[in-house]
Amino acid sequence: MRILKTGALLILLSVLLVIAGNALAGPTGMKIALAFAVVMNAVSYFFSDKIALMSSGAQAVSREQLPRLYTVMERLAQKAGLPLPKLYVIPEAAPNAFATGRNPSHASVAVTQGLLQLMNDDELEGVIAHELSHVRNYDILTSSIAATVAGAITYLASMARWGMLFGGYGGNRDDDRQGGGIAAIAMMILAPIAALMLQLFLSRTREYSADETGARMVGQPYGLISALQKLGAYNKRIPTTALAPATAALCIVQPFFGLGGLTSLFSTHPPLEERIAALREMTVVPQR
Repeated sequence: MRILKTGALLILLSVLLVIAGNALAGPTGMKIALAFAVVMNAVSYFFSDKIALMSSGAQAVSREQLPRLYTVMERLAQKAGLPLPKLYVIPEAAPNAFATGRNPSHASVAVTQGLLQLMNDDELEGVIAHELSHVRNYDILTSSIAATVAGAITYLASMARWGMLFGGYGGNRDDDRQGGGIAAIAMMILAPIAALMLQLFLSRTREYSADETGARMVGQPYGLISALQKLGAYNKRIPTTALAPATAALCIVQPFFGLGGLTSLFSTHPPLEERIAALREMTVVPQR
């Protein structure tokens, strides 16, 4: 069901791109914006793992340095039929973790020192299973596609705004006289917002999917439930200093950067209470 929902959201984004493209800049403008977005996000797709790891100060660790982490990762990776990801530790007191990499063969998993100190073995297993689920579900690829389409819509809106400054919005004069100009202005404002909302909803859907897949990978949801409860409590008290805001969408829980106000409205993560409730309701069938 979640796979169908993800596909539906990507289709909605694509339909929005076509509608917004024709309204704002016509077929040619849409092609230019899409090509620009593809190039920008292709660079992000191939190098986002290195960027995320470098920006967070993550340090590669060996089996000798962290045998506990390697034992959990090796067991779960073998169970899921995945190659062993590269493992990193972030010098950060706030507990958190993220997975990155364009496919299972190029995956990396990073955990903070605070997470390793806080989690017991069952909770650590739940967190690692969640991150491996992102790898297994090709969530980096999905988010890259969504970012490409949403980025193209944003570029189209920018092109239309510049076009208006220089004497037109990209449509023809007849359309302008018939109210097309008003429609284009409305699209200029609403299309990027709609694209952002769909992208955020897609990100939240992926978190639910990773929770469910991770629980099935382990065989029970209780370790992940306990881990999410601890992560929520501690991340409300300990501001994150090592992770960049751009990396926040990758993390298992939304990091606390000391910001308040309206930032929660644009959260890439669903409320922890809802994630925990969904885990408690599921009937786990151990993965074979």
